[in-house]
Amino acid sequence: MQKSVRYNEGHALYLAMLARKEGTKRGFLSKKAAEASRWHEKWFALYQNVLFYFEGEQSGRPAGMYLLEGCSCERTPAPPRTNAGPAGARDALDKQYYFTVLFGHDGQKPLELRCEEEQAGKEWMEAIHQASYADILIEREVLMQKYIHLVQIVETEKIATNQLRHQLEDQDTEIERLKSEIVALNKTKERMRPYHTHQEEEDPDIKKIKKVQSFMRGWLCRRKWKTIVQDYICSPHAESMRKRNQIVFTMVEAETEYVHQLYILVNGFLRPLRMAASSKKPPIKHEDVSSIFLNSETIMFLHEIFHQGLKARLANWPTLVLADLFDILLPMLNIYQEFVRNHQYSLQVLANCKQNRDFDKLLKQYEANPVCEGRMLETFLTYPMFQIPRYIITLHELLAHTPHEHVERKSLEFAKSKLEELSRVMHDEVSDTENIRKNLAIERMIVEGCDILLDTSQTFIRQGSLIQVPSVERGKLSKVRLGSLSLKKEGERQCFLFTKHFLICTRSSGGKLHLLKTGGVLSLIQCTLIEEPDASDDDPKGSGHMFRDLDFKIVVEPPDAASFTVVLLAPSRQEKAAWMSDISQCVDNIRCNGLMTIVFEENSKVTVPHMIKSDARLHKDDTDICFSKTLNSCKVPQIRYASVERLLERLTDLRFLSIDFLNTFLHTYRIFTTATVVLAKLSDIYKRPFTSIPVRSLELFFATSQNNREHLVDGKSPRLCRKFSSPPPLAVSRTSSPVRARKLSLTSSLNSRIGALDLTNSSSSSSSTTTTHSPAASPPPHTAVLESAPGDKAGDSADLSPCRSPTTPRHLRYRQPGGQVADNTHCSVSPASAFAIATAAAGHGSPPGFNNERTCDKEFIIRRTATNRVLNVLRHWVSKHAQDFELNNELKMNVVNLLEEVLRDPDLLPQERKATANILRALSQDDQDDIHLKIEDIIQMTDCPKAECFETLSAMELAEQITLLDHIVFRSIPYEEFLGQGWMKVDKNERTPYIMKTSQHFNEMSNLVASQIMNYADISSRANAIEKWVAVADICRCLHNYNGVLEITSALNRSAIYRLKKTWAKVSKQTKALMDKLQKTISSEGRFKNLRETLKNCNPPAVPYLGMYLTDLAFIEEGTPNFTEEGLVNFSKMRMISHIIREIRQFQQTAYRIDQQPKVIQYLLDKALVIDEDTLYELSLKIEPRLPA
Repeated sequence: MQKSVRYNEGHALYLAMLARKEGTKRGFLSKKAAEASRWHEKWFALYQNVLFYFEGEQSGRPAGMYLLEGCSCERTPAPPRTNAGPAGARDALDKQYYFTVLFGHDGQKPLELRCEEEQAGKEWMEAIHQASYADILIEREVLMQKYIHLVQIVETEKIATNQLRHQLEDQDTEIERLKSEIVALNKTKERMRPYHTHQEEEDPDIKKIKKVQSFMRGWLCRRKWKTIVQDYICSPHAESMRKRNQIVFTMVEAETEYVHQLYILVNGFLRPLRMAASSKKPPIKHEDVSSIFLNSETIMFLHEIFHQGLKARLANWPTLVLADLFDILLPMLNIYQEFVRNHQYSLQVLANCKQNRDFDKLLKQYEANPVCEGRMLETFLTYPMFQIPRYIITLHELLAHTPHEHVERKSLEFAKSKLEELSRVMHDEVSDTENIRKNLAIERMIVEGCDILLDTSQTFIRQGSLIQVPSVERGKLSKVRLGSLSLKKEGERQCFLFTKHFLICTRSSGGKLHLLKTGGVLSLIQCTLIEEPDASDDDPKGSGHMFRDLDFKIVVEPPDAASFTVVLLAPSRQEKAAWMSDISQCVDNIRCNGLMTIVFEENSKVTVPHMIKSDARLHKDDTDICFSKTLNSCKVPQIRYASVERLLERLTDLRFLSIDFLNTFLHTYRIFTTATVVLAKLSDIYKRPFTSIPVRSLELFFATSQNNREHLVDGKSPRLCRKFSSPPPLAVSRTSSPVRARKLSLTSSLNSRIGALDLTNSSSSSSSTTTTHSPAASPPPHTAVLESAPGDKAGDSADLSPCRSPTTPRHLRYRQPGGQVADNTHCSVSPASAFAIATAAAGHGSPPGFNNERTCDKEFIIRRTATNRVLNVLRHWVSKHAQDFELNNELKMNVVNLLEEVLRDPDLLPQERKATANILRALSQDDQDDIHLKIEDIIQMTDCPKAECFETLSAMELAEQITLLDHIVFRSIPYEEFLGQGWMKVDKNERTPYIMKTSQHFNEMSNLVASQIMNYADISSRANAIEKWVAVADICRCLHNYNGVLEITSALNRSAIYRLKKTWAKVSKQTKALMDKLQKTISSEGRFKNLRETLKNCNPPAVPYLGMYLTDLAFIEEGTPNFTEEGLVNFSKMRMISHIIREIRQFQQTAYRIDQQPKVIQYLLDKALVIDEDTLYELSLKIEPRLPA
C-alpha cells in the first residue's frame, strides 16, 4: 500500500495568505469539475509557482492548490453547446475564454479554466507561463547541452595530449640514439686525423696571421654594424617610431591625469554626498546623487584598468603594442553615451540642489579641498565629455606615425573608426554643454540667482559693459552729469544677452553681480528696440550730439505692469552696432518663431511646428545634407554635413534664421565658398524670390491657412495671447503707388489683444471689387487702425537721418476708435511676421473676383519677406563682420549697388527703406573710433624727447600701459587669420601677419622684462626689480590681462633669470607666493584649464592668451576634415571653429578705458633696452658663475 505524501500545512496556509495579499495574479475563474459539464466559480490567487483557489474572495482557508513548475498553458476552444436554453445565454457562453493547464506527466488531470473576458484570460495564461519556469528550464537545457559539448571537447583534448606525449617520448629516444652515433663518429674522426697537423698548429707565424685576420674581420663587422645602426637612427622609420613612442608616453601621462580627476570626482564628491544623503537631515536625496554622478564610478574603474594596462606596456619598451588594449576598451565605452546623454540633466539637477543652502554650503566645503585645486564640481563632471575626442586625436597621431605594414595598423584603424562612430553619436548630445556651463557660471555670479538661466533653451549670445542713462526726461539731464565720471560709475551695468532674455546687473566692490530691482530681467518678447532715439522738442539738438550717437533704447511692455524704457550707452560705435545686431536678431527670431508656431501648427499639435513635419528637407538626411539630433535656437535640427547649395538655401530660408547658424556661416564661409557667391545668392533672393526659393518652402507658407482659419479668426486663442504680450504684428496691403498711405487695419478685442487681419487696397479704382471682408459673427466692439502719419512720405525715408530698427517702424501711429491718433512705436513687426498673419486671414470667404487680389497680396508678402531676409543678413554681415568689406573694396561696392537698387524699389516699406539707409551709412562711414588705433599709430604719437626709466614708473602705470598695448595688438587680428592654421605654414608671415605680430609683441615684452632685471649689477636691485615686475603682473591679472601675466612670468622663468639663486633668495616670501598663484592661473596644464575657468567667470574687457585659442583651433583642424568623402561641408566643425572665434571677438570688441601715457609707452616699446637671449645668459653666468662640479 502506497503511503500518502506529507506536507507542512502551516507553511501552505502562510503561502495562501501571502497569495491573497501579494499574489502575482488574483481573481475569479470558473474551474471545470469532475463532471463533464459542470463549472464551479472559484477565487484564484497565484503566488510564485503555486496556484491557490478559494471558495470565495473572503475565504481564509484555501480549497486547494496546484504546483505549476514544469506545466504548460494553452487556450482551448469553447465546448459545443446544445440548443437548449435561450440564444442570449448561448452567446454569452461562446464569448467566454477557455484555457487548460497541462502538468506534463501521467496521472495528473489537466486543469480546465475559463474567464469572462479575453484580456483577463490572456493575462492569466501569461502569469501561469511565467510561474511554470519554462524559460528557466529551457535555459537549463541549453546550458546542459553546452556543458556536455565542453566535456566532449575536454576529453578530446586529453586524448590528443596523451598522443602528443607519446610522440615526444619517441622523439626523445630517437634524439638520444642520434647523439650516441655522433659521439662515435667524432671518435673515429679523431683517430683518422694525421699526426703532422699538430705541428702546423703550433707554428707561431701562422697563429699571428690568423690573429690579425680575426681582428680585421671583427673590426670590419663592427664598422659595418655601426654604419647600419647610424643609418637606421637617421632613417624616417626610426624618426617615426620615436614620435610614436613619444605619443604613447604623452597618452600615458594624460591617462594618469584623467584617472586622477575621476578619483577626485568619485572620492571627493560622489561618495561623501552618498554618505550625506544617508544622514538624519540629508541635504540631498539619493536619487539626485545618482542623477548627478551617473556612471561616474564605473568610468573610473574602467579607466583604472586601462591605465594599468598602459603602464604594463611601458615595461616592454621600445616595442609598444596598444591595439589589444583598445580592443578591450572599445566595448566598454558605451557607458559614455549614457553619461553624455545625462550630462545636461545632471547639471540641471545640480543647479536645483544648490538652491538648498545646506547643500550649497556642503558643496563649497568639498570644493575647498586642496586636491580640487579651486575647481568646481561642474568642471569635474565635464572632464569625461572630452575623453573620447582625445582618444580619437591620439589614435590619429599614432596612425600618422605607424607604417602601413605594421602589425597594429589594422587594429588601430578599427579602433579609430569605432571611436569616431561613437563620437558622432555623442556629438549631438554635447553641443549644448558649453552653453549650459556658461549659463550656470553667470547664474552663480548673480547673488540673487536667476531662474531663467536654468532653462536649457536659453543660449548665451554676448556680454559686456554698458552705461544706463537714468530714467528721467533725457532733455533735462545735466551736461555735467553726462560728461563726468559719475555717470560712468553710477550707471555702468554688466549686460548679458540670451536668445530669450536680456539681463542688466550692477557689480559690487567684491565683484559679485546684482540684478536691478526694476528692469533687471527683460523678456525680449516684450521688448521693442529703437536704435537711434529721436530728438525731443525740449532737446532740439537731439541726444545724438550729447551721447555721440552711442545710445540706443529698449522699450519694455510687460503684460501686467506699466511700460518703461531703458536707455543704454555703448563704449564705441562698433560695440553699439554689434549689440544692436544681436538684440534685433533675437527679437526677430522670437516673434517670427511665435507666429510660425501659431500659423503652421494644427490645433491638436502643440509641440512640433507643422512646417517642420511637412518639409522633410528640414530634418531628413539626404545625399547633400545630414542633420544632427540637436535643435538650434529656431527649434530646427542642426546641420552636421551639407553641400554649399543647401547651406546657402538655409541662409535664405524665409521661414526662420537661427542666429547661431548665421554667426557660424559668416565666420567660416570663406573655407567652403566666397563672399561673391554669398552676395550673388542674396541678390537672387531679392530680385527673383519665386525662382530662387525652393517651391516646397513657398507651398508651406500657405499650406495650413485653411486648417487654422477659425483658430486665428476666433480671437480667443490662449496660445496666441501667450506668445505675444505686446500687440500682435500687422500685415501690409499692397498699393499701386509708394506715395499713397498704406492702411493697416487690425480688428481685435481689447481684453484678448488678438485679432484677424483684413487686407485692403486704398486705390479708388478698385474699391468696388476689393471690399473689406468681415466674419459672419458680430464684430468686436473696438477697432484699432494703423496708418501712415501725414507727414511721412516715401521721399523722407531715404535720408540718412537717425532712424529706428526695421522691427520698429517709425511711420506707424495708433488711432483710437474715437479718431484720436496716439504715437505707438511698439505695434509693428517685420514683413516676415506680417505675411504669417496675412496668410492666416486670407483663407476666409471673399466675394467673387477677390482671388486675383489675394494672390497679388501673397506675392507682395513674399517679396517683402525676401527683402527683409536679405536686409537682415546684410545688416548682420556689415555690423559684425566689417573687416570683410574693409579688405575687399569690390565686395563693398557690390553691396552698395545692391542696397541702392533696393532703395529704388517703389514697393519698399518705410521701415525697410530706413534699414537699407542704415546699412549704407554703416558701409560709407569714414570716421574711425579710437578702437581702431594700431601699434604703428601709437609709436608715431609717442615721439617724446626723453623716455621714462624703470625706477620712476609705478607698477600701476606699467600694468595699465602694457594692458593697453596688448589689447590693441590683440584686437587688430582679423578673424579670417584664425582659419586654416595659417600660423603653422611656411608662408605664415604673409598669411597671418597680425597673429605673427602678436607673437612678436609677446616676445619683445618678455625680453624687455628679462633685460631690465639683468641690467642691475647688485643683488638687491635685481630682487627689487623682480618684486616690482611680479606686482605689475598681479595688477595685469586684476585688469584681466592674462596675456600680460604670461609675458612677465615667462620672462621670470627664463633660464638666465631662474638660475640666479642668490637673487631669488633676496625676494620676499609674499612675492614668491604671489608668483606661484599667478603661474597656477596661467598654467598650460590640462589645456589651460585654470585660465579657461577664469576667463569664463570674468567680464570683458580682457586680454586672453592667444596661444590657448590657437591650440584649440589646431586641435579641431587636425582632428576633423573640412569636407566629407562625399564632398559635403563638415558644418559641425565650422560650428566649433565659430564658437572659438566668437569668444575671441567678444574680448576683441570690448575696449579698455585707459588713457595713453606716451612716456610709459615709449619705454615699453624701446627696442634699445632689449638684450638678446645669448647675451642674457652670458650676463647671468657673469653675475653668478656656475659652481664647480
